[in-house]
Amino acid sequence: MPIQLYDVPKSGHCHRVRLAASLMGIEIDTIAVMEMEGQRQGDEYLAINPLGQVPTLVDGDVTVRDSIAIIQYLEQTYAPEQGWMPSDPVLKAQVHEWFAIAAGEMFRGPNMARLIKLFKMAGDYEAAEVRSAKLFRLIEDHLDNRTWLVGERATLADVACYSYIAVANEGELDLGPFPNINAWLSAVQALDSFADIPRS
Repeated sequence: MPIQLYDVPKSGHCHRVRLAASLMGIEIDTIAVMEMEGQRQGDEYLAINPLGQVPTLVDGDVTVRDSIAIIQYLEQTYAPEQGWMPSDPVLKAQVHEWFAIAAGEMFRGPNMARLIKLFKMAGDYEAAEVRSAKLFRLIEDHLDNRTWLVGERATLADVACYSYIAVANEGELDLGPFPNINAWLSAVQALDSFADIPRS
């Protein structure tokens, strides 16, 4: 049975999973949640993900409901020898730090700014803008004299953080002042089997 991803194409959380699968050479079938009856809040989808959140991965009898958890599951199950998660405990801890940033500041900053500006969601845009600027400065400084977020090669840290930064302009956030971030985005995009997020 093929691996199924319940997917919303423009969701950065969903793209994070599609990108990981593509880079690892893992075939997945995407199921469009917005075409299901009731969409994310319909009975069919809530039976799979009671919180109505996306994405959800179904792999046989296994269901995984969080994008960070999903990319770790894919790596550990199907691509443990590819190097996407370092074996060194210090580097592994650093990847998990970036997971926390992706789930926290990335969500409340660039993601929220995009939701407000592109999808007209209610929210505090000024707060999201301030959070985004602080996050971009942190990443810009971190990338000084380095290509990747952790170690000497691309890892799941880069996969986890790429999507919402790549579409920061859709939240009317300017990446112009951040040359290191732009170089990092280009490095991710140059990876073999890279799959980009749809742009608006």
